[in-house]
Amino acid sequence: MHIAVVGAGLSGLTAARHLQMQGHHVTVYEKSLGVSGRMSTRHTELGGFDHGAQYFTATTDRFKKEVADWKKVGWVQPWDARLVNLEAGVVKAAGRHSKPYVAVPGMNALGKHLAHGLDVRSDQQVLALEAYQGQWLLKIQSSTVSVAASAGPFDAVILAIPSDQAIPLLQPLPAFAAQAEQARLSPCWCLMLGFQTALDLSYDGAWVQQSRLGWIAKDNAKPQHRAGERWVAHATRAWSEEHLEDEPERAKEKLLKAFHEATGSWIQPIYAVVHRWRYSQAQQPLQQTCLWDAKVGIGVCGDWFANGLEGGGKVENAFLSGLALASAVG
Repeated sequence: MHIAVVGAGLSGLTAARHLQMQGHHVTVYEKSLGVSGRMSTRHTELGGFDHGAQYFTATTDRFKKEVADWKKVGWVQPWDARLVNLEAGVVKAAGRHSKPYVAVPGMNALGKHLAHGLDVRSDQQVLALEAYQGQWLLKIQSSTVSVAASAGPFDAVILAIPSDQAIPLLQPLPAFAAQAEQARLSPCWCLMLGFQTALDLSYDGAWVQQSRLGWIAKDNAKPQHRAGERWVAHATRAWSEEHLEDEPERAKEKLLKAFHEATGSWIQPIYAVVHRWRYSQAQQPLQQTCLWDAKVGIGVCGDWFANGLEGGGKVENAFLSGLALASAVG
């Protein structure tokens, strides 16, 4: 079959690779200029910032096998991180967690490896699906072309994008759209900080309590990441929702103050930038592995499917969902 995959995050790339291995002709459409989705790395003159997914863990046998393969070829490495809880600025020992892994030399490197050998069309935003003689056409908009164009026809379309973005594309399949409505993703403001001098903190990452921030991490503490003091901070879901439409400068000012308060360090950064993830993490992931309607040729996958795991939004969820959908297509 000729299959279009919409979205070049981990779930979409996983589905595309396995569909191609199964003998299908696959084309991937990605609205951004690069692949990896929320496993992104912001490259600056100070070095990279993993401002999306910070790391990932493996709990299922299938994903553990995949991670072992990635590790063998040098795509990922364990992160021997000092992770703690911060409560009112006081360091508390963190509970036991699964071993964290990171892609090297940045989280987006994994997506680049997985995209190798795939036909990926970047800067191609899919606006709608149109039925055409038993197949599907994609209405596509590019930043370099002012008029929308059509691509296809395709025998099947796979949507590997956040549920909020999938809903308008699922109008031909109202039952799937209704299910996607149940798994809307919450936003997250991210703060990236670069410092001229080391902060000399006793940890590499911390879950922050009683703060606008929920998580902070020292990016340069990760293996094969460039030297130089760089920190990434993620705001809490509640704060991000309340301040979703704040101007970036205002959000940066508030989050920088929260970072100083949480760490107890008042050293001023030489680089400070925020990024708003409008769609970050599903609070009520769908309990299925994916959605697939063979009759109409439409499927949906992503990290907002539980796949038997507790919660959603994990790299493992994304992988398992993309793999499940490729298997369902056959």
